[in-house]
Amino acid sequence: MRTIRDGVAGLAVLAALAFGACAPAAEAAEVKVIAANAVKDGYAALIAGFEATSGHKVVTTWAGTVAATKKVMDGEVYDLVLIGSANIDQLVAAGKLAAGSRVDFAKTGVAMAVRAGLAKPDISTPDAVKAAVLAAKSVAHSAGPSGAYVAELLKKMGIAEKVASRIKQPSSGAEVAKLIASGEADLGFAQVSEFLGVSGLVDLGSLPAAIQNYTIYAIGLHAAAPAADAAKALVKHLTAPAAAPAIKKMGMEPG
Repeated sequence: MRTIRDGVAGLAVLAALAFGACAPAAEAAEVKVIAANAVKDGYAALIAGFEATSGHKVVTTWAGTVAATKKVMDGEVYDLVLIGSANIDQLVAAGKLAAGSRVDFAKTGVAMAVRAGLAKPDISTPDAVKAAVLAAKSVAHSAGPSGAYVAELLKKMGIAEKVASRIKQPSSGAEVAKLIASGEADLGFAQVSEFLGVSGLVDLGSLPAAIQNYTIYAIGLHAAAPAADAAKALVKHLTAPAAAPAIKKMGMEPG
């Protein structure tokens, strides 16, 4: 995602201008966030704009959705949690996040990529995707929302057992793109944003519409948020119409 980061960096300036109407906070606060890696690039530009206009400082811990959920369930406290929406709902139900605090941030579909130098498979139809998986020596998918969907998809296709020994699944938060680029996997599935601009692989694009699945990334306020007011201001910033260009830049759509 290096080239995406280069482009998104410029959005920080635009974000600051777009949100310039926000009045600086009377007292600067430190907002602690735990967020899914999939939203890293667009989020980074928006945070720069927020810090410039609000005076608040944002400290972000990056993790996979599964790992982030476990951290919060185990008692770690962050002002905001930005992960897959199903897990936000789970944390709300468990009383870890404030009831009614969920706000959708962005949504993204599943894409595929192949290691650079290998033949580029056709993935234009469900049958083509199935054939590509069967032909690959190794296939990677995440431990997060997209990976859970892919595991079920392979079962529905009737090939899960056939390819079980070839599946590479990194721990929550580890990037499938890195497995492919390093040669640890030949083919992989991940959120669209993960493959954009990564060297060492060829981005094959999104899954066909008939088998596509979208993950919504949502934000929740911790029930014991130390900087709740500043955190709420950050949520408004991240989900305002002016945030759309940064979100689209990373291959997602505003929530």
